[in-house]
Amino acid sequence: MGNATIQSHRIRAQIGRLGEVCSFLGAHIGNIGGAVLDGVMPRQCFSCAQPLWREDGLCASCWSKLTLIDAPLCDRRGLPFAYDLGEGVYSTAALARPAIFARARAAAGFDDVSRRLVHALKYHDCHEVVRFMARLMMRAGRELLREVDIVASVPLHRTRLWQRRYNQSALLAREIACHYDRRCEDELLHRVRATRAQVGLDHRRRRQNVHGAFRIDKDKRAVVRGRRILLVDDVLTTGATADSCARSCLEAGAAAVDVLVFALVLDPTGLHV
Repeated sequence: MGNATIQSHRIRAQIGRLGEVCSFLGAHIGNIGGAVLDGVMPRQCFSCAQPLWREDGLCASCWSKLTLIDAPLCDRRGLPFAYDLGEGVYSTAALARPAIFARARAAAGFDDVSRRLVHALKYHDCHEVVRFMARLMMRAGRELLREVDIVASVPLHRTRLWQRRYNQSALLAREIACHYDRRCEDELLHRVRATRAQVGLDHRRRRQNVHGAFRIDKDKRAVVRGRRILLVDDVLTTGATADSCARSCLEAGAAAVDVLVFALVLDPTGLHV
């Protein structure tokens, strides 16, 4: 996503927030302002910046390139199958490396389009993409969301949070929890030590990198005990981070932990995420 596109989304977001502040001037001011804004600065595809004349999202070309994940899929890791093997079937990856979390679901495979969306939110402060990503995540995780008690997010270490100013996973978790009227605890887990970036690490080194990195404070354990937790993140690669978070939740008394992400790395051998 180019700098011009990023700046455009930021301007739209700022104008939208201004419209909320001024909502007392009239119930329809947001619609009027939005119509004027669309005429002056058309909405743009989150991936390629082509003009969109309706709602925020992707253009037809980028939609066709986005690898949406649908059934049939692995019941544990959410990896898609080429053909239907029946219910409750695990992939070879799930059998070879059993996960601590119960189930994982993802909206899309990690491809060029989903990467641009993730990076726009994660590194370029484009919060407008949150609602779009969350909508696709809710579609993929509807079976999990029917059973969940608490929605939580993978935390950032306080140093990285200070540098980035927001946790992209927490933004997604709040949007999803609000839509489903579920309790959101985006500060349930704490990253108690700064870990190095996972990019380029294999599964063993990723697991070592995040071992013991997450904790649930004692005053939150009563909240967790006996509850089913839905852990929200932007990308699932090998599952090492999700497993470390799930272990902390289970040790605190959670009944089970499921994982919902926007993008799933379908072939984690490259690990350039």
